[in-house]
Amino acid sequence: MERTYVITGAASGIGKATKELLESRGDRVIGADIAGSDITVDLTTREGRETLVTVVETLSGGTIDAVLAVAGLSSPTIATAAVNYFGAVATLEGLRPLLAGSHSPRAVAVTSMASLMPHDDALVTAFLNGNEDEALARAAELAAGSPDEGNLIYGSSKQALSRWVRRQAPTAEWAGAGIPLNAVAPGVVLTPMTAALTATEEARTQLAGMVPMPLNGFFGPESVAQLLAWLSSEENGHLCGQVIFIDGGSDAVIRGDSTW
Repeated sequence: MERTYVITGAASGIGKATKELLESRGDRVIGADIAGSDITVDLTTREGRETLVTVVETLSGGTIDAVLAVAGLSSPTIATAAVNYFGAVATLEGLRPLLAGSHSPRAVAVTSMASLMPHDDALVTAFLNGNEDEALARAAELAAGSPDEGNLIYGSSKQALSRWVRRQAPTAEWAGAGIPLNAVAPGVVLTPMTAALTATEEARTQLAGMVPMPLNGFFGPESVAQLLAWLSSEENGHLCGQVIFIDGGSDAVIRGDSTW
């Protein structure tokens, strides 16, 4: 049976690979991105997030089967904070009512193994408190600081999103409504977002030192697409609040057995 999916960040990278995979299986995908997709929308803004929900409702006829919040940035900027956390949360919460008409509703967010990296406590707290003005102000302070401070924005946004998924998944609004909510946390994926970081052998070696991936190293977005497709499929009826690291082993190397 054909399913209707909504994917943000669908014009490139993981989002594009997932859209193409699902469409090759005969499913309908409504893609959204800043340009080059079915819906042109800027998820760094409140207006853009509201537009996403309105247009998806119109295009879908009021019912969708799955939401995949893939859109994100990795630059040390305010925009990264806005789209990676608030854009993703608004996508999932805003489209949740449209999942009510599906017999197998699913929702997945894309975080990152960077959620394991150093982060800024004040920024993470502002994210989780839902205080966008405070979060963007703190992100601006970090962006104006040293390169190391600016780089905290990305990891902080992904840690906060991972924690949001864990907190929300078991609630009445998600699990209680029969909607599995989960996340994937990729390692270094070869996409336009990481092109500058993997352009030379020296750069790749340096990155591999920061993000150890002993199982086959860096990889393409198709591998993440396969995992996203399963998590948002009818077959996944019981995973709840899981952040699945598809990272070539970096989580195991960095955290060891600390999760137990």
